Amino acid sequence: MKKEIIISGFGGQGVLSMGKILAYSGLMDGKEVTWMPAYGPEQRGGTANVTVIVSDDKISSPILSKFDIAIVLNQPSLEKFEPRLKTGGILIYDSYGILNPPTRKDITVYRIDAMDKAAEMKNAKVFNMIVLGGLLKVAPVVSTGGVEKALRKTLPERHHDMIPINMQAIEEGGYIINKV
Repeated sequence: MKKEIIISGFGGQGVLSMGKILAYSGLMDGKEVTWMPAYGPEQRGGTANVTVIVSDDKISSPILSKFDIAIVLNQPSLEKFEPRLKTGGILIYDSYGILNPPTRKDITVYRIDAMDKAAEMKNAKVFNMIVLGGLLKVAPVVSTGGVEKALRKTLPERHHDMIPINMQAIEEGGYIINKV
């Protein structure tokens, strides 16, 4: 198994954190991983993306031109990365940030109303974990046990009390993702 993933959106949406947790989860599951963030100088509000590769075998290069999976959280990201998905790939988008939905017919498209679910959970900070949960439902590239271990590794100990709500958000994401 090898999955080449791009996660993209505005800075402040937790794009880089989601990628980091996904990569750490792969490590916890004994996979080979790469994590390559890219963002402008304006981190919050500017566009940000992260490339994550999770593989059973060694990864030759972290540089990608095409992706198996794209998670896009705003319109500019959709416009940039929808054309770069491989035929048969998966595109996941949050309806909140997309005005013109994906149009390709040779990929599988999923919509996740993560922003609405985060508001319902009364915690905007779990938005990215809801999206991650949706990804893991449709493409289980890492285990939820690996995610929990990754949260323990990546979150400062003073925030470990947030792990249960993050795990709940991942579970909720799996429930609300829908094929378009």
